[in-house]
Amino acid sequence: MTRTRTAATFAPPVMEARRWLEGVVFPDDRPLINVSQAAPVDPPPLALRQAMAEFAVAEDRAHLYGPVLGNPDLRAELAAQIGQHYAADVVTDQIAITSGCNQAFAATISAITDQWDEVILPTPWYFNHKMWLDMAGVHAVALEMGDNLLPDPEKARALITDKTRAIALVTPNNPGGVEYPADLVLAFYELARDAGIRLLVDETYRDFDSRSGPPHDLFRQPGWEDTLVHLYSFSKAYRLTGHRVGAIATGADLLAEVEKFLDTVAICPGQIGQFAAHWGMQNLSEWLAGERDEILDRRAAIKELTPSLTDKGWRLLGLGAYFAYFEHPFDIPSDELARRLVSDAGVLLLPGTMFMPPNDPAGKRQVRIAFANLDRAGIGQLFDRLRGVSF
Repeated sequence: MTRTRTAATFAPPVMEARRWLEGVVFPDDRPLINVSQAAPVDPPPLALRQAMAEFAVAEDRAHLYGPVLGNPDLRAELAAQIGQHYAADVVTDQIAITSGCNQAFAATISAITDQWDEVILPTPWYFNHKMWLDMAGVHAVALEMGDNLLPDPEKARALITDKTRAIALVTPNNPGGVEYPADLVLAFYELARDAGIRLLVDETYRDFDSRSGPPHDLFRQPGWEDTLVHLYSFSKAYRLTGHRVGAIATGADLLAEVEKFLDTVAICPGQIGQFAAHWGMQNLSEWLAGERDEILDRRAAIKELTPSLTDKGWRLLGLGAYFAYFEHPFDIPSDELARRLVSDAGVLLLPGTMFMPPNDPAGKRQVRIAFANLDRAGIGQLFDRLRGVSF
């Protein structure tokens, strides 16, 4: 029997990691610390949930199909807020709403690539990007990064061939947490523009960027929409993970191709999730600012506690948004370490091997910690357990 592209794709990493918990009993005085997934576990704030409930009861359209590219009010609101956030002019026709940011990536790749085309991904990569490229029959070309976890535009230039269709960046980065400097992002934009390919910039975690002001000025470049594909998610900002609401900002011509994919896969994004995203943008700016402050405080706590791990041989490679990315000190590969940490330390995290090509030895020395659901006390407990580990 022919092996399909889906069968050749690795298993979903978060689901695989959850299976490591099977049969493991965690004592009451040392419950599991789960830092494997970058998603808020708390529900949306009560005011938003009440508004969603009222919408579901009072509005028949909450349960019907809507426009394939998303509801006009949400598209217009997001265009206005992108324009404000990046000090640029963005219009409604340059916005599409998707069923989550992963679908935004998948739709874009389907619209710009053919089978056996190539997309450049910096490593460590976001594993769902790699998985979709594999399933789409598109070759992911690994762009290796150094210890600073910043991609090099000149190294990327050397990887471009006549099959290259895009470069995909994630900033703030998943899994590394690193916030890409504006001049670096611009250098990649100019590289993509000059090469006649697309630059995909996934900014799922932009609401938790530590910097003030626009994180880059790509939206102010003349003709930006012919090169840039900006991907965004409402899941992290408003805790809407289960409602699957993402977005694309790019040229209307490309969105016309994206529409074909979206119509075929989901027909339209869900109405309640779109309502929630729109309501959140209009009513929760102060609440979101408080969420950002809390994430930045947790980031500061990790920075303060890192020397206690450094003393044990750990090395912090990247920190930001929801993530801390470490090099571990043990003489075992990270995938084995991650499994053993479940029973030995009551910690579930993801190994660097899940973010790297199989032949890259760096992944065997690295782990990702997703800390968004740990307060300062929880972070302290996590570091205490990691300090106590020896193999």
